[in-house]
Amino acid sequence: MLDLRAQYASLASEIGAAIERLLASQHWILGAEGAALEKEIAHFSGARSGVGVASGTDALMLALHAAGVGPGDDVVVPAFTFIATASAVSALGARPIFADIESLTFAIDPTRLESRLTLKTKAIIAVHLFGHPSDMDSILETGKRRGIPIIEDCAQSIGASYRGRKTGSMGAFGCFSFYPTKNLGGYGDGGMILTNSEKDAYRLRCLRNHGQTDRYSSRERGWNSRLDEIQAAILRVKLHHLAEWTAARQKHALRYGNLLRDLPGIRAPEARPGYEHVYSVHTIRVEGGAERRERVQRHLASQGIASMIYYPLPLHLQPAYAALGVGRGELPESERAADEVLSLPMYAELTEDQIARVAAAVAEAARA
Repeated sequence: MLDLRAQYASLASEIGAAIERLLASQHWILGAEGAALEKEIAHFSGARSGVGVASGTDALMLALHAAGVGPGDDVVVPAFTFIATASAVSALGARPIFADIESLTFAIDPTRLESRLTLKTKAIIAVHLFGHPSDMDSILETGKRRGIPIIEDCAQSIGASYRGRKTGSMGAFGCFSFYPTKNLGGYGDGGMILTNSEKDAYRLRCLRNHGQTDRYSSRERGWNSRLDEIQAAILRVKLHHLAEWTAARQKHALRYGNLLRDLPGIRAPEARPGYEHVYSVHTIRVEGGAERRERVQRHLASQGIASMIYYPLPLHLQPAYAALGVGRGELPESERAADEVLSLPMYAELTEDQIARVAAAVAEAARA
């Protein structure tokens, strides 16, 4: 699915120099590397400020807390995404309200969003799933009309853009993950929150460091959620290559699309006009349900080709959320996506021959 060794081979000397720089400085927490990365990611994404934290999940939790979410509140999240989006809500004592998605983009369906709002709704999380942006203008308009802040989950979308604006720069907060498999991944956990509010950025910097406004003085309860310097140094090296890697992913996606076009029951991902997709994951749809999808996956495995199902169960049907009482059939697009999605290998170093071999195996299975 992803060859991190191939990526490292092209960066080994740069990564080594960055780590040597850290070893010489012996400054491991809240130092110059993290501060520089915050500025560079904010500039890259078109936001005013960045705040490095320990993980993408922590980024969501701290952003939600800064937005005023707490026990007894509701937060709208798409039903088809990784569970971290909802678990961040639950960790604050709030209740996730699951919304259905669009079939084409896997993003929250703005036409169905209003119906999911309650009198207790304190935030809406828009997930830019697989690297395709959500319809932010529509979502932001709903939030503005109801006085509800929008939080962007950009764990899979760094560098993606919506009508000329980068993901993470449009909502009240943009939350990023630097998990190793992401388009910009470190060598461990890490995350960042972007905001255009200097006041919110200051508060988030306090919250990530036990709520301290000064050394050993905390005005509110905070977290221990700091992006360590070694991850920041590695990410700064990788950030210089991100545009090149993104272009390669987009080229690979185009080649996949050309090779998979017109296959019966196979739908390759595509970006809407005005939306720049960065293909963190290259996810096709195998129409016809989970059984047909599994036949395709088994055939790929028989050819030595990796594939993954992101995600086999929508959030409203997860055992962890059974108590919310949202039953099967209530969010049909999310359920259909869970039965049809299949992700194929995608990384910048893929060769044309590898893509052709994957596509040929999909075609064989689709025509069987």
